[in-house]
Amino acid sequence: MPEQPRSFRAEAVVLRHSNWGEADRLLTLYTREQGKLRAVAKGVRKIRSHKAGHLEPFTHITLQLARSRDLPIVTQVETIDPYLPLREDLTRTGYAAYVLELLDRFTYEEEGGSPKLFSLLTETLGRLSGKGEIWTIVRYYEMRLLDFLGFRPQLFECANCRAEIKPVDQFFSPSAGGVICPSCGMGLPGLWPVSVEVLKYLRHFQRSNFEQAALAKVPPSIQKEVETLMQAYFTYLLERNLNTPGFIKRIAAGS
Repeated sequence: MPEQPRSFRAEAVVLRHSNWGEADRLLTLYTREQGKLRAVAKGVRKIRSHKAGHLEPFTHITLQLARSRDLPIVTQVETIDPYLPLREDLTRTGYAAYVLELLDRFTYEEEGGSPKLFSLLTETLGRLSGKGEIWTIVRYYEMRLLDFLGFRPQLFECANCRAEIKPVDQFFSPSAGGVICPSCGMGLPGLWPVSVEVLKYLRHFQRSNFEQAALAKVPPSIQKEVETLMQAYFTYLLERNLNTPGFIKRIAAGS
């Protein structure tokens, strides 16, 4: 087996960091080449450090890493895009944190790189940094994320009997991963009601590119139903609550 090079380059987004030792930081990165990995940034908490500003969450970077007996060590770093608007608007900060938390919770180290997931992440952070509608950007991200992770929900036929879904109110089964028709759903436990309008927009987001998805004008009441369903589905898949939705609600309540 050939020996690995002592250092390697990576293109990454910083998902989160924490203090490590007296002056270092432990970074959790999502890289294009290797997927999720952790690395140590030596001395970045010192006042004179030139790397600290490049290693904040949401930042799109390229970096050189040196292999060590434990975690790789950051030796060089350059910023590709700091996504500055995300740091200037607390609402966009909250949703960017949600985007990162979802990816962080669903991925594991040593899974290998996924260029599709990495591009989805950077494109979404770029869209959140612009003037587009946040709700649409986040719902599109959620649907594509489910696709790429292998959790694409079945929305066009019953997940139980495989019959074509008709334009009437349905049920959603998190365990079956899709919509359950009224005939199958009557009396079954653990199902969530799904209105025909919510299903229409979920289907639209699933089969559209972003430009097409952004054309949808979703009423606020339907937005709330869609968001509630997606949050519940993620909680079921992860078997735990996410932290960022509560933060986003507190921001909205204070605005």
